[in-house]
Amino acid sequence: MNNIANRFGTVFLLAASLLLAQNAAAELPDFTALVEQNASTVVNITARKNGDTELPADHPDVYGEEEVPEIFRRFFGPQGPQQGGREQVSGGSGFVISSDGYVLTNHHVVDGANEITVRFKDRRELAAKVIGSDPQSDIALLKVQASGLDAANLGRSSALKPGQWVVAIGSPFALENSVTAGIVSAVGRAFSNEQRYVPFIQTDVAINRGNSGGPLFNLDGEVVGINSQIFSNTGGYMGLSFAIPIEVANSVVEQLKTKGKVSRGSLGVIVQRIDADSANALGLPRIGGALVNEVQAGSAAEKAGVKVQDVILAYNGVEVGDSSELPPLVGSTAPGTKAILTVFRDGKAINVPVSVGELPGETAVASAPAGAPAVDSALGLAVRSLTEEERGQLELGDEGVLIERVTGAEARRAGLQAGDIVLRVGRKPVRTAAEFEAGARAAPAGGSVMLLVRRGETTLFVAVRQPASGSDK
Repeated sequence: MNNIANRFGTVFLLAASLLLAQNAAAELPDFTALVEQNASTVVNITARKNGDTELPADHPDVYGEEEVPEIFRRFFGPQGPQQGGREQVSGGSGFVISSDGYVLTNHHVVDGANEITVRFKDRRELAAKVIGSDPQSDIALLKVQASGLDAANLGRSSALKPGQWVVAIGSPFALENSVTAGIVSAVGRAFSNEQRYVPFIQTDVAINRGNSGGPLFNLDGEVVGINSQIFSNTGGYMGLSFAIPIEVANSVVEQLKTKGKVSRGSLGVIVQRIDADSANALGLPRIGGALVNEVQAGSAAEKAGVKVQDVILAYNGVEVGDSSELPPLVGSTAPGTKAILTVFRDGKAINVPVSVGELPGETAVASAPAGAPAVDSALGLAVRSLTEEERGQLELGDEGVLIERVTGAEARRAGLQAGDIVLRVGRKPVRTAAEFEAGARAAPAGGSVMLLVRRGETTLFVAVRQPASGSDK
């Protein structure tokens, strides 16, 4: 009897498993029609560069097959830019956006190219010229002399949600019209690099070198993104790929066509992420927002009255959950536009009107020198005052003391290091070790103290918890 029951149970489980597998298969979308309708809009791009435009050896897109650093990797054709002889050749993808020959791709695919060839699905090859290219969004607009081309339908990337299906068509490893599919993993993914103004679409679609500049489709066959980067420590696909939202690309294209350049809004602030200790020290009701650690002289933010240690909670009514979310919001605003910042200051939220400026060029910050005898502070830091000569070298003005040693566990946990320059304790600038110590002791035991710290070319706030007792070892 037991044998019969066991056999019946086994048969039942097998039947159930087959039924579940059939149902799962039935629920998977069929991408056939989508691909048939859109394959002719996707192109392969070859960019040739002569010796005068040779990429430097440390360029992130020039690497060997044996060693690829773990970075966000832009991707080219079969072996990246080829450097044999004087000519370099890189490959990528693109797609037609109008029947009269406009083609979209990535800036890094065609950057510095002397000759660009666009190859269509019907095997036609046409020379292309660059109408405009924008490094910060990694968008390039090309034009070929043709008419009656099949153009892709452009959708709304803002409607995408995590979990939705998406499809990529491109030329990985020069294998033209290759199709891969997956789901949207996240939206609004921003990075602190040269593309900080792009809220990327993250997917698990298999993307490799040569997919660069190719379209990302939704299930309605509309382009919602441009495949741009992968995260990899091998140079190949590892489950993380990133696409530029098509609405960002549309804005760039319109400006390139009408003005020949791209203008972006700027507040003129440097911001950083809020962690639990920072939120505690600032009295924030929640962990989130963008902490202002620098307000640039003459900037839109300075004119509006934004202050160091303000926390920007919202921009024009859009909540800022993380500091990386602010640059895309501001960058997409036309210079001269009136905007409202919701700022947390001195325990309350206030609205600050601002006239958005235009994004300026990059600026550098001086680095810091060595030190001398120091005095231990209540925060587990040995700090000393700086000499006038050192202040002059650092261009510090009246602010700054040097950390000589980190002696406390909380200070070490906060990531402070010998050689850091502390500019402020809380909202108060500090010039001497005595002023630093007074500010440190003013914090309640067990509470957190905000320090504005300069390290090398970076200035950031660091929250250090005040030891609950006299010992912090």
